Amino acid sequence: MQYKAPLRDIQFVMHELLDSESHYKRLPKFQEADRELMDSLFEMAASFAENELSPLNQSGDAEGCHFDNGKVTTPKGFKEAYQQYCELGFPALSAEEEFGGQNMPFSLSTVINEMVGTANWSFSMYPGLSHGAIQTIEHHGTDSQKDTYLEKMVTGEWSGTMCLTEAHAGSDLGIIRTKAQPNDDGSYSITGQKIFISAGEHDLAENIIHIVLARLPGAPAGTKGISLFIVPKVMVNDDNSLGENNNVVCGSIEHKMGIKASATCVMNFDGATGYLIGPENRGLQCMFTFMNVARIGTAVQGLTAAEYAFQGSLTYAKDRLAMRALSGAKAPDKVADPIIVHPAVRNMLLTEKAFAEGGRALVYYLSHFADTVAKGEGDELKFADQMLSLLTPIAKAFLTETGLEAANHGVQVYGGHGFISEWGMEQNVRDTRIACLYEGTTEIQALDLLGRKVLGSQGKLLANFVDIIQQFCEENKDNDEMGQFIRPLAKHLKEWGDLTARIGMQATENPDAVGGAAVDYMYFSGYVTLAYLWARMALIAQTEIKNGNSEHAFYDAKIKTAQFYFAKLLPRTTTHVQRISTGIEPYMSMNVDQFAF
Repeated sequence: MQYKAPLRDIQFVMHELLDSESHYKRLPKFQEADRELMDSLFEMAASFAENELSPLNQSGDAEGCHFDNGKVTTPKGFKEAYQQYCELGFPALSAEEEFGGQNMPFSLSTVINEMVGTANWSFSMYPGLSHGAIQTIEHHGTDSQKDTYLEKMVTGEWSGTMCLTEAHAGSDLGIIRTKAQPNDDGSYSITGQKIFISAGEHDLAENIIHIVLARLPGAPAGTKGISLFIVPKVMVNDDNSLGENNNVVCGSIEHKMGIKASATCVMNFDGATGYLIGPENRGLQCMFTFMNVARIGTAVQGLTAAEYAFQGSLTYAKDRLAMRALSGAKAPDKVADPIIVHPAVRNMLLTEKAFAEGGRALVYYLSHFADTVAKGEGDELKFADQMLSLLTPIAKAFLTETGLEAANHGVQVYGGHGFISEWGMEQNVRDTRIACLYEGTTEIQALDLLGRKVLGSQGKLLANFVDIIQQFCEENKDNDEMGQFIRPLAKHLKEWGDLTARIGMQATENPDAVGGAAVDYMYFSGYVTLAYLWARMALIAQTEIKNGNSEHAFYDAKIKTAQFYFAKLLPRTTTHVQRISTGIEPYMSMNVDQFAF
């Protein structure tokens, strides 16, 4: 499997769907990001992903990481690839200029992260979390902390991690036990163990800056008593040179289902020196800077899984010969027809394609709001923040689940060959499975969407997005060609509001109704969100064809994929509505002891 960057579709989404250049012009800090610059960055990233990272994907999976007495060695070729990644300036792309960054929009980094991640997701984990660590220090660190850490992190010489999870706590951060004891010099002594720490130890960078959640003495119980700390692997001297090793050690690396070339570490903090970042007991609020970036990054993984599966499936389906089409031979000069003639195979291919291209539109759309949150102001910033709050759990949960579905289709298209390692499809499934788990499981994201973002805002966050979609429907209601998209989209939009109100009423009688409906509600929301974006893409394609654009085949394929999405995927919402309507009783009626029978 050799990855090929989908540059034409990337350009379609960034330039034609989202008009990124105009978006950047509205944000004064991003004035320099014009189309020429964007395309040159995309081409550079595509070349790196295709030629350097893709060849290491399967070999890295086969070799995995090596652990020896607290030290981790990455697979062959990773260190050299990371050096090239840094030389190309990718770690610095969205960082502040003051510390050596290029001050480019977050959305440009998202495009590059997609290409890097599709080519080699394990590799992308090493620099991926550094972006969030950099932003956390930029937003919440003191001037001294910024001066100490950011320049080296921005160049990629140092990397960063996010240390949240503990063995007994999982996603319930309110019960973490890691302690932070104040020292006389203003630092803190950090003691505890964190698990599932991606890139917690490796040989790619000379220092690793851990962002760690811990409790101060006497802190309130629960999430209100968590503080955030910077804990370097190697201490930094006053002149910013490296000093002695800190008391933080990798205890082991996990033996896991996928992303085997990414080191997932158990990190032991044994009186390690740390520095408070942000206010005491407000660590979780500060960490949200990191977590939101990471959740968007995980949504990208869902997109990459669908894109990788589609590319492999399409190549195989056009070459593999098996049986004849039921309507008659399509390749009579061959012993059998290519399997792409069969409707069942086309269903899988189009599902992969619809989720990959629709997922790309959603992630890039979401990242544009992140740009505004980072550099906007006033009402525009407030609105973007609200949209980001609503769409992040949808993108994270829906795209990772549909990405996993697409990855499974990848195996199925190949048949028995998909189950063996040489084709890369089974690795895609293994690598993708984690995306539904980390940065908050699908179920947690669904509960966040329905409970906190929609019902918790009394529907205001949802109303913002509904207004956008309603305006689009109103503007195109008299367009006969768009009727096939506008009519079902408007119907689902009304249903979205009715469904939300119904769940809200159920929750007043039994709060568990929110938990019972959340996952189905997330799926419904995801399908409608992608339907809106597919309708917009279809409108652009129709317009270009009408205007005589020479790329007729490209735009016609876009319309046909939108038609497939509306005809074959959007109807899945009916099942989710029906499941919600049956209430919570089927979940809760059985006594715990009865599960054993």
